[in-house]
Amino acid sequence: MFANFARFLTTTVAVCLLALASAGHAEPVDEQPSALAMTADALVARPVLFATTVVGAAVYVVSLPFSLLGGNAGEAGEVLVLGPGKATFVRCLGCERTGRREAPATDGY
Repeated sequence: MFANFARFLTTTVAVCLLALASAGHAEPVDEQPSALAMTADALVARPVLFATTVVGAAVYVVSLPFSLLGGNAGEAGEVLVLGPGKATFVRCLGCERTGRREAPATDGY
């Protein structure tokens, strides 16, 4: 039983780390995603990223005493919770880069 849980936890942490390795910085996004990209994002990517955020939060809570002793609780929270959260909730639908899409500039008229 413990071996199955350890294997699941190891796999989950590995997936979280791989997902975060390619996350971009929060810059304005200038992409034009297709309808297929938006559909795949809404049906596949967002639920997976949401699950990654939830699992990352659980791992963060479990590892918090060790992170506090090591002095990197903020960095652990950024990597395990905020990174996946930004990729889940602060990204335009179908876009590959994390960040908000900028509204078109107007001249005020």
